[in-house]
Amino acid sequence: QVQLVESGGGLVQAGGSLRLSCAASGKIFSCNVMGWYRQAPGNQRELVATITSEGDTTFADSVKGRFTISRDNAKNTVSLQMNSLKPEDTAVYYCVAKGIRTVVVVNGSLSLSELSDYWGQGTQVTVSS
Repeated sequence: QVQLVESGGGLVQAGGSLRLSCAASGKIFSCNVMGWYRQAPGNQRELVATITSEGDTTFADSVKGRFTISRDNAKNTVSLQMNSLKPEDTAVYYCVAKGIRTVVVVNGSLSLSELSDYWGQGTQVTVSS
C-alpha cells in the first residue's frame, strides 16, 4: 500500500507564499503523475496542478503564473510552490499520485501491480484578506 503525506499548509496573508510538499512511501516501482487537488468548503474538488515523471506540468487557469509544481522522482516527492496567494486559494489541498505501480506479492512471489491512484489526507491552506 502507498501512503501520501502532505505538509506545509498553514495560514498566510494575501500576497504571501506557501510551499506544500508531499512524500509518497511504499514499495513504489513507478509513478506516472503526481499533483495536487484542492477543495474549499461547499465546493467540488478542483485540480490545481500536475507533473509527470518526465517533468511536464499542467495548471488550473486560476493558479497559472502564481503556482509552480516540481517533483523528485528518486524520492517520490512532489511540491507545490504557491505565490501571490489569494483568499480564493483557501482550501484543503490534497496530494495525488496517479499511475503508481507497486511491488506486490502474488502467490508468494514478488510482482508488479497494475497502475493505481493514491490520495493523501489533505493539508489546510488558509489565506487571509
